[in-house]
Amino acid sequence: MFKRNIISSLNGWRVNKNRKPLILRGARQVGKTTLVNEFGQTFENYLYVNLESPEIQRLFETEMPLDDRIGLLFARNGMVRRDGDTLLFIDEIQNSPKAVAMLRYFYEEHPELYVVAAGSLLENVVDLNTSFPVGRVQYLPVRPCSFAEFVGALGQDNLIEIMYDAVGSRVMHSRLMSLFSQYMVVGGMPEVVQRYADTRDLMAIDDIYETLLQAYRDDVEKYVRSNKLSATVRFILEHGWLMAGETVTLTGFAGSNYKSKEVGEAFHLLQKAMLLELVYPTTHTDAPIMTELRRQPKLIWLDTGLVNHAAGIRGDIIHAHDLMDTWRGRVAEHIVAQEILTLNDRISQRRAFWTRGKGGNSAEVDFVWQMDGMVIPIEVKSGADSHLRSLHSFIDNSSVDIAVRVWTGEYREDDLTTIIGGKCFRLFSLPFYMVGNMEEIIKKGA
Repeated sequence: MFKRNIISSLNGWRVNKNRKPLILRGARQVGKTTLVNEFGQTFENYLYVNLESPEIQRLFETEMPLDDRIGLLFARNGMVRRDGDTLLFIDEIQNSPKAVAMLRYFYEEHPELYVVAAGSLLENVVDLNTSFPVGRVQYLPVRPCSFAEFVGALGQDNLIEIMYDAVGSRVMHSRLMSLFSQYMVVGGMPEVVQRYADTRDLMAIDDIYETLLQAYRDDVEKYVRSNKLSATVRFILEHGWLMAGETVTLTGFAGSNYKSKEVGEAFHLLQKAMLLELVYPTTHTDAPIMTELRRQPKLIWLDTGLVNHAAGIRGDIIHAHDLMDTWRGRVAEHIVAQEILTLNDRISQRRAFWTRGKGGNSAEVDFVWQMDGMVIPIEVKSGADSHLRSLHSFIDNSSVDIAVRVWTGEYREDDLTTIIGGKCFRLFSLPFYMVGNMEEIIKKGA
């Protein structure tokens, strides 16, 4: 398996003297179990238990002292309990509410034990009787692979440092953009990335996409208890991929007869399961970013590769002369949204886009990102600087003097003046492959 950057976050949790049991959050098949299995190999003792097993469920639900339970877990794994660092990984923890509640006792009674838990979020969010111990656990999101991880999986780690360098990236620009085009097609689901790295064959990954999509549908069938909600969720999972990157209306979503409340509840479930995010607009240009939930959001799915396959547009991307030309620029915007989310590992992080608000000329900036107390506007657009009118409008109404344009061109820094307000600002023009290091690039160049 190729290297995932989140291993460094797991190592940071490991050395934290104030650590708590760690809950990994993420959609199915983003690599949670594989990550922890790899992480577990660095411990003297590694205990893996899967609560899909009725036998393991009984072990957690039988009344007994916690220390005795730990001893039985060693025995169940064919291990002799011994001194040394011990990692306990409880997989599919949502299958046992008592195991969920027990996390607080691991924290309080056995702080020397390293405990990680994970589960299928579609099950968790509809189980109203299950709640994690507030204040007794930590959370870490596991998301699809970033472009840098994709490059590493292809065995081209030497390019990662180069692609973040202003000079080196210009020399390798064509090669890096070619790799990004591949990433744009394949996406970041770990099993898909690994298969593509092994075969370099796009046809060889189709069956994985189909299995993933069917798994998400099966989760809904099995765990959503309301027939009406189940039907709405299934509709979104069937037809919502075609709306990726678009501003959507909840009432009658995708030509359906569903009401706003029904669609909203279904989206809420899928969003908590981390399968998608409804990205809402903000009219604010200064921190903190406050979104307007009464306005229409953009629909962003967890992975662009899944979107390409489910929507049937992969061929369009492969044959496109410019990434910006595909699907009216929506795929380019979608992959940038995906890369933006890899900038940190905060579970609460949400994306947003900017609109000028009611009245006056319309203006919209594709994304805004809060960084060191600043709100940075991000446009995904090729062309001359004078065509970035919405970005200019944002700068005129903001206290920041930094903006980002993501494009297919080479890295550039330009000192510009807004068209109307005459305000000076610095525009960072980042090729797509640099988005994952955007914050460091801005800090270095500002």
